[in-house]
Amino acid sequence: MPYVGIMGGTFDPIHLGHLAAAEGAMHLVGLDQVLFMPNRQPPHKAGRPVIPAEYRAAMVRLAIAGQPRFAFSDLELRREGPSYTLLTVQALQAEHPDWRFAFLAGMDSLVDLTTWYQYETLLRAIDMVIFTRPGYSTEQRDGALARLGPELAARVRLVEVPGVAVSGTLLRRLAGEGYPLRYLVPDAVAEYISENGLYRNSNHTSTV
Repeated sequence: MPYVGIMGGTFDPIHLGHLAAAEGAMHLVGLDQVLFMPNRQPPHKAGRPVIPAEYRAAMVRLAIAGQPRFAFSDLELRREGPSYTLLTVQALQAEHPDWRFAFLAGMDSLVDLTTWYQYETLLRAIDMVIFTRPGYSTEQRDGALARLGPELAARVRLVEVPGVAVSGTLLRRLAGEGYPLRYLVPDAVAEYISENGLYRNSNHTSTV
């Protein structure tokens, strides 16, 4: 049974931290493949400007092109409405009943997990792999697990993956200032951002 990770997110833009986390998950958790899945309408980021899906999808495709075990999925981009993870997981499980899935996310997701759409059903349906990262205390981690309760907390696996301490917020600001993004994002992504003038012009953004 193939063990497949789902790396969801806005990817605005995708960066080396995303790729390092996915690569680390394959090694540490034993994943056979990672699906990179840009979301259409992130439920927890309503009202934040985001560049259109066509740009985000193109950057993801460029970023993962060199790793044959990384794959692209436009499942959430094709679905109208908020990109609820549970609905995504259910659709994938229906399409691939012979696959086992794990959802890959950062510590910020663990802290907010009890606010996710039907999070209890989600955790009973899929493994959750959480990447630890700087900036979150042991108390925050333990508190988040305690809120889930013993049964659901047992469905969460914490992994520490060496990576790049960079965020989409920082990258958008740097790009808007004309700062070079090389060594922060894949070269092809840096070139794409520069060539298309992304994050330099508010005309590229829309509100989700």
